[in-house]
Amino acid sequence: MATATTNVPQRRSFEARPQPTRARQGRRTNVGDTERWLSVVGGSALSVVALRELARGDLAGLVLGVLGGGLVCRGVTGHCAAYEAMGVNTAGQRGSATVIPAGHGVKVEKTVTINKSPQDLYRFWHNFENLPRFMKHLKTVQNQGNKRSHWVACGPLGKTVEWDAEIITDNEPEVIGWRSLEGSDVDTAGSVHFKSAPGGRGTEVRVVLKYDPPGGKVGAGIAWMFGKSAQQQIEEELRHFKQVMEAGEMPTTAGQPTCCGAS
Repeated sequence: MATATTNVPQRRSFEARPQPTRARQGRRTNVGDTERWLSVVGGSALSVVALRELARGDLAGLVLGVLGGGLVCRGVTGHCAAYEAMGVNTAGQRGSATVIPAGHGVKVEKTVTINKSPQDLYRFWHNFENLPRFMKHLKTVQNQGNKRSHWVACGPLGKTVEWDAEIITDNEPEVIGWRSLEGSDVDTAGSVHFKSAPGGRGTEVRVVLKYDPPGGKVGAGIAWMFGKSAQQQIEEELRHFKQVMEAGEMPTTAGQPTCCGAS
């Protein structure tokens, strides 16, 4: 008589191996020395402002205190969770540790429809000295001839940043493209595109800007803490451009603080 056999699963022996936790994996240093120093300085400055606001009874000081503490922690530990999420690592870079690698700069793209012809909008924008009339983050733009211009803009912590730029694309009345020259405070490039809107409803104006701020992402973070995000700022400035072109209205700064702490 055949003997019935039962297949009993054999227990497999596994060697216990310590698995790296997510926290352990993510705490590695990924911030360069220059950025760490800037983080500590910026965080300390924010903490001072936070204490002043709290002394006045302003609860906004709590938010500034948290942001300042986060920056100080970033500088002391050399670890940035945002960098980790984006796969950025500036630790070990020398000389250009504050330069954001290609593809990791701040990029903004916004579109607005304006009831004017592409030709009118192109001619106005092509004179870069008109830009500060509706772009509040710009102090001045001076045309220097030979498709070059000098730009002065508001930077983080009440400072100004300057750069020279050149026009690299100029197809009237469709597109104007420009970029900063080597040695500028800000590595930036931009373009504005003018396309007739469907149904004769004016012109679709699309602006694309990219910049690598001084201090890398930390510079962008400090700028955000003391003002609007780049997306929000460009959106507002395009609305001002629409007002200027359609109704001749000039955005007023009366009663408002001027940028960069200027008076």
